[in-house]
Amino acid sequence: MHQARQNRTNRDARAILSDPLVNKGTAFTEEERDSLGLHGLLPSHVSTIAGQIDRRIAVLRAFSTPFEKYAFLRDLQDTNETLFYALMAQYRSELLPLVYTPTVGEACVRFSEIYRRPRGLFLSYPLKGRLRQILADLPFDDVEVICATDGERILGLGDQGAGGMGIPIGKLSLYTDCAGIDPARTLPVLIDTGTDNEAHLDNPLYVGWRHRRVRGADYDAFIEEFVEAVRERWPGAMLQWEDFAGPNAVTLLDRYRDRLPSFNDDIQGTAATALAAVLSAERLAGIDLAEHKVLLFGAGAAGCGILALLVGELEKRGLSRDAARRCIHAVDRDGLIIEGINVAIPGQALVARPSAEADEWLSCGRAPRLLETIERVRPAVLIGTSGQFGAFDEPVVRAMANHNERPIILPLSNPVTRSEAAAADIQAWSDGRAIIGTGSPSNGAHGAVTQVNNVYIFPGIGLGVLVSGATRITDDMFAEAAKALASLQPEGSGDAMFPPSEQLAAVADCVALAVCRVAERDLGAIPPLDGWENAIAKRRWVPAYRDALPSAQS
Repeated sequence: MHQARQNRTNRDARAILSDPLVNKGTAFTEEERDSLGLHGLLPSHVSTIAGQIDRRIAVLRAFSTPFEKYAFLRDLQDTNETLFYALMAQYRSELLPLVYTPTVGEACVRFSEIYRRPRGLFLSYPLKGRLRQILADLPFDDVEVICATDGERILGLGDQGAGGMGIPIGKLSLYTDCAGIDPARTLPVLIDTGTDNEAHLDNPLYVGWRHRRVRGADYDAFIEEFVEAVRERWPGAMLQWEDFAGPNAVTLLDRYRDRLPSFNDDIQGTAATALAAVLSAERLAGIDLAEHKVLLFGAGAAGCGILALLVGELEKRGLSRDAARRCIHAVDRDGLIIEGINVAIPGQALVARPSAEADEWLSCGRAPRLLETIERVRPAVLIGTSGQFGAFDEPVVRAMANHNERPIILPLSNPVTRSEAAAADIQAWSDGRAIIGTGSPSNGAHGAVTQVNNVYIFPGIGLGVLVSGATRITDDMFAEAAKALASLQPEGSGDAMFPPSEQLAAVADCVALAVCRVAERDLGAIPPLDGWENAIAKRRWVPAYRDALPSAQS
């Protein structure tokens, strides 16, 4: 009898040490070790979380490559989440490029190499018809934020199949680090409908469903089953669509945004971050956006989202829709987008040059390309969402500098291997006059170069939705989030458009407040008696160890 009880205690102790949400490692106190049966399973030393942080950062810095550091951090997250987030909070600027862009791109490509422990849900197409039961059987009762991808368009790297799971894991890590969302209430999801990536299909280590991508009606039905299962299991949970291919991204957003609180970060989060950068850069350059031209290069789903918010911002400044549209031009793979000539997706029609101007624009027998358009339009702002490495070459940058004292140039594509230009090159070719924002951290540049990353927007969106109880995530929430971020432009920091990453928690609070106010104004959300600000502060999860004894005695 005693032996059976001892065996059960040992199993419980090992389960505690294997649960990343409750494991404290060497920080378990002597009393906790006595009560939980942990003696002998841990070294003698009782550490503080500060001591553990010192130990982990020393080990991390001993690795030579970002990918090795990423793998180390993922292992720490899977063994001790409190310590992982405490480390993130203390060394955010150092760890952010490892946990997310740019390193997460390589991590997705090599996901199968380092897969070790279960995290989140892998819902593969052969499970169709069983998703409700699978979700019902899960032990996750309090999920509030879900990030889901099908892995087809990971950053600028294309189809990574099951490897795309690295993106939801990374995004939700930032929800916790920046917005204080309890990690126990987050859920990454990989909707595995196959892959068309030959390298993964031929790789014996690949962990996903080894099958060509399911498309059409079968794909739609599987997504529908997933959404309905989520609504039934976690009513009111917020769903973030992430890294779906362009047509699916737009379709899924339109189809489900009214059925559950959901948004697409590649479309709406990117648009809000880009708008915030433009608003900040506008002040730095001393110009009025309504009196200048904006040129977007790469009018896919993300680019069209930016176009929509820009037009909306100009309309709010008093311009008619037609006047706002005249301020913005877009160039895609077939040149300047012209109505009736080369509009490929519905979102492009918003800023397509009118068909009445077609003859003027087609005078050389085709739509003008990027450099030709710059010379004719003379934009003050150039935004890149094309994924075409090096598209903003020296002639393009010099043309922007020739027409503007302070050209605003934003090569936003990720990862670095897909960026339209390096910040250092833009600085050199513009004689140091350009105001620059990049999608990935800038290397080799001098002075203030802003990383225009969605991490400045989406954590605060999620926090605001949860605090306000919003049942719908509206476009105006993103517009107001962008203005809130732009209002935080650092004083005395040169050309920096956003606060430094060390202040991302404060940024998330500011964005969340803007979301709550839109929810109150447009959706009837009722503010708490002590105000939205206090409600946001109270909502934050803090990475600190809790006393393990009460749960053990209950």
